[in-house]
Amino acid sequence: MRAAHQRAVRDGGRSRAGGSALSSGRIRRAQLVAPFGVGAMSILVNGTSVITGGLDHWYHTDDQANLYPDEFVVDEWRLQERLRVRQLRLPPARRTPQRGGGQQHNVNLSVPALRFPCWSFCIYCKRLDESPLSMAQPVRCPDQKHEGKRFGPVMSQVPIVVICERGHLDDFPWREWVHKSVQPQCRGVLRLLSRGGGTLGGQVIKCDGCEDERTLEGVTTAQPNRGGPEETTLSKRLSSEGEYLCRGSRPWAADAGSGCGWPLRAALRGAGNVYFPKVESSIFLPRVKGGASAEVLDVLRRPDVQTRIQLLHEVLGSVPLTKLRESTPLELLQPFSDEELQAGLQDLLGEPSHDGEPADDGEDLTPAVAWRRPEYELLRETPKHADLTVTNPGVPVSQVGRIGRVRRVEVLRETRALRGFTRVRDGNLRLSEGKALLRRRRLPPAHDWLPAYVVRGEGIYVELDPSALVEWESREDIRSRAQGIAVNFQTVQQSRGLQPREVAPRFLLIHTLAHLLINELIYTCGYSSASLRERLYVTAEPGRQMAGVLIYTAAGDSEGTMGGLVRMANPDNLEAVLATAIGKARWCSTDPVCMELGEAGQGPDSCNMAACHGCALLPETSCEEHNRFLDRGLVIGTFNQPDLGFFS
Repeated sequence: MRAAHQRAVRDGGRSRAGGSALSSGRIRRAQLVAPFGVGAMSILVNGTSVITGGLDHWYHTDDQANLYPDEFVVDEWRLQERLRVRQLRLPPARRTPQRGGGQQHNVNLSVPALRFPCWSFCIYCKRLDESPLSMAQPVRCPDQKHEGKRFGPVMSQVPIVVICERGHLDDFPWREWVHKSVQPQCRGVLRLLSRGGGTLGGQVIKCDGCEDERTLEGVTTAQPNRGGPEETTLSKRLSSEGEYLCRGSRPWAADAGSGCGWPLRAALRGAGNVYFPKVESSIFLPRVKGGASAEVLDVLRRPDVQTRIQLLHEVLGSVPLTKLRESTPLELLQPFSDEELQAGLQDLLGEPSHDGEPADDGEDLTPAVAWRRPEYELLRETPKHADLTVTNPGVPVSQVGRIGRVRRVEVLRETRALRGFTRVRDGNLRLSEGKALLRRRRLPPAHDWLPAYVVRGEGIYVELDPSALVEWESREDIRSRAQGIAVNFQTVQQSRGLQPREVAPRFLLIHTLAHLLINELIYTCGYSSASLRERLYVTAEPGRQMAGVLIYTAAGDSEGTMGGLVRMANPDNLEAVLATAIGKARWCSTDPVCMELGEAGQGPDSCNMAACHGCALLPETSCEEHNRFLDRGLVIGTFNQPDLGFFS
């Protein structure tokens, strides 16, 4: 898989979120989790389309004796338990050998990328030709029409691929489509011609051998089939011999497939429905609150010390302090007591399971409410830890009775891990199925790992007053307005097979308020538009009610740790931000259209009301819900009902 592939996707420097790596031809380590993770396509500076290779070959080097992948291990016990893996690992860093020799670890590591699609066409003679997946050199046209030239012109990769709902990806069946046969016998030269129009209906495949030809009209269309796979034009109409179904191809793992049986649809290789990464994130919570100091954790996380810890843990099943002190330079651990070291190891390794191995793969993740609840409970307090420090600045005087709690999150650490991906639509994905997509051969639980990266930053936690919220959401007109969005989502949920979810008034209120605050903080603090993210803690379940939001920095560079956001949690600053954000929300630049016509539903899946790009939408990376479930009317009221809003 690694032999002679045309180029590796490599680390381009520090781990950062956001931005494009295509201008430099390199992909940052964070982007190898999302959006350019395993199975995703990207474009190199020379125009070549490549697909990020599977996890099987992420840590291969010619010097296997000096390979220590434990250097890249991420410590996040909650996320490991949620995803049921032994380890989370950072993508490998690009490291070249140092001058002077000596023993060097983890050099010349790269993430493999394979040339895909394999089919190319000549822009001059329109010939279609197929090359190997690992083709290293540019593909040149072999057509005889270019006689007299030393080399034929460089061919361009075709613009379309085929995908299925189970995450598989393959080249478009050019020969099968033009010959209307699942197993065509003609091996004539194929050509991709354009006969007017910019649509696929104007693109024609022609065979020089039998002179058959056929347009590409309809190859991207499909009809939903409630209770089963969608019915696609490509699979249904390719041939009268029977349906042309997915083979289960996984080019990122160099796996041609052994049968899948689901319908195929064509898609432009850069279309949004070709790749939906499934990323799970976790805010770090210490197992023992305050048990480990920042100094202890810094020493234990050193690559050389962490490698010894992992080795002892794997060999002995635990990390005896005597063995750790014996195998570690004296000056590193001598300043710390056994109790301090034990607390640090507890934070790093956590409590092992009864058999020393993670639980077997389950099909469903922990419910969102149960998963977020421990974070919610700790954020409401004032923990002091190297990776989570929270203080209480107080509630702005003018917002007492509406805002119940504010916290200044001075330090936080978020870990994001890729657990799989979907294609066609961003639907549900079982945990075991997602893991299976990421590599060619499944690892045993004792060695299973997933790619992840860490973002350190700061944030503001805001929680609404519970008594005022209960009184507000008990109103019939409030529930009636929220029901409109709930009905629209239910239609989408049934057609796509999504999990049912609660769309309560408090959820719409807090989500919209978070967007309004982020939009204002961007201008007040000078952050870039994608530098802030939301993390919602909302449920109306009896006995488990939550009504808060964490707004935090999403960038892993200095922009996320300079204090520009946390100082806005001070009562005077937050009071001004809230007043300005709510004031701007009273009139959108597209009103009255946004407020009045939005009552019928607008935005993604018609799951918004009074919310558009002029008032409440955010970059996709900043919103947990893909800019759905938003309504200014529940925040500031509507033209006809100004008292409808919680802040009216």
